[in-house]
Amino acid sequence: MLRSMYSGISGMKANQTKLDVIANNIANVGTTSFKASKVNFSDTLYQTSNSATAPTDSIGGTNAKSIGLGAKVASINKLMTKGNLLTTGRSLDVSIDGDGYFIAAKGKTTGSIAVDSSSNGITGSTDIDQQVYTRDGNLTLDENGNLLTSNGYRVMGYWTSSSAVTRDTNGNAVVASRVDPDSTFTYDTALRPLVIPDKVNGKAVESFDIGSNGVVTAVTSEGRSVLGQIAMASFKNPEGLKDLGGNFEQESGNSGAAMISTSASTTTNSNSGAFGAISQGYLEASNVDLTEQFTDMISATRAFQASSKMISNGDEILQTITGLIR
Repeated sequence: MLRSMYSGISGMKANQTKLDVIANNIANVGTTSFKASKVNFSDTLYQTSNSATAPTDSIGGTNAKSIGLGAKVASINKLMTKGNLLTTGRSLDVSIDGDGYFIAAKGKTTGSIAVDSSSNGITGSTDIDQQVYTRDGNLTLDENGNLLTSNGYRVMGYWTSSSAVTRDTNGNAVVASRVDPDSTFTYDTALRPLVIPDKVNGKAVESFDIGSNGVVTAVTSEGRSVLGQIAMASFKNPEGLKDLGGNFEQESGNSGAAMISTSASTTTNSNSGAFGAISQGYLEASNVDLTEQFTDMISATRAFQASSKMISNGDEILQTITGLIR
C-alpha cells in the first residue's frame, strides 16, 4: 500500500482536530472569560531507506534517505491573554484585571479551606465536596445571602475575625458586630463561603460594594462595615489546569499547586502584588479573535482537502497498477 495514502490520512486526522478546536473557539466567542485554544502539529516517524555515511579519503559522505509518514497533533495550547472588560453596571458582576482565579466550592455553608500562612498554599479543607477555579465573575445571591457563581458554587474568601456570620430563626444571614473600614481589624486565616447578610449589628444592609482588592463592604444606617474579602488563586502553569466545563478549572498534575492571595490585613508574606485588581460592574469577555479563527479555519480546511486529495491520487495509482495485469 502506498505510504502517501497513510500520510494523507494522518493529515486529515490532524486537521480535523484543528477544525474541532476552531469550532469550539468560535462557539465560545460570547462566553464570559473563555480562553481560546490553538493546535500545533509535528511530523511523525520517518522510514529510513539509506543511513547517512561519513566521508572517507576516497569519497565524500552521504545524507540519509528518509521518507516521512505524516503529521500528528503535537499540542493544544490555551491562549491565556486577558479578554476585554465589558461594563455591565451590575453590582454582582466582577472581573479580574490581571492574573488570578476566583475560588469556588461545593459543600456546606460551614465549610472551610485551610491556608498555610507561610507558603500561601492550601493544606486541607473541611465540609468541602469540590473545589474549583474560575475567572467568570458573574455572581449571584441565593435567598440566604450566600455569594455564588452562576452554577451555584459558593465563592470563597476571608471573613473578618470579629464579624462571624450567623443565621436568624428564618435562616437569613446576619453579622453580629460592625467592622468599621477605618478601624484596625484582621481576617481569619481560613477561606470560608462569603455572605452578603440581611443585617449588620441589627441594621439592615442597604447596599454593598467590592473593592479592587476584593474587600466586600456593606452599607447600613450606621455607616460602612467590612464583611470579608474575595480570595484568589494563581498557578505556575495556568495552561495546565483541567477544563471541567461551566467556566470551571481544576488543579492538575502539571498546573502546579494553587497559591492563595493573602488577606488585606496581612503585612508579613503579603503576595497581593501577584494578583490582578478586581473590578466591580465588569465581566471579562472571551479572548477569541474571530478574524484569526476564520483565517485558521480556511487554512485547516484547505490542508484537509489537500490531504484527502493524496488519498484519491493514491487510489488512482493503485488502479493503474492493478490494470497492468489485465
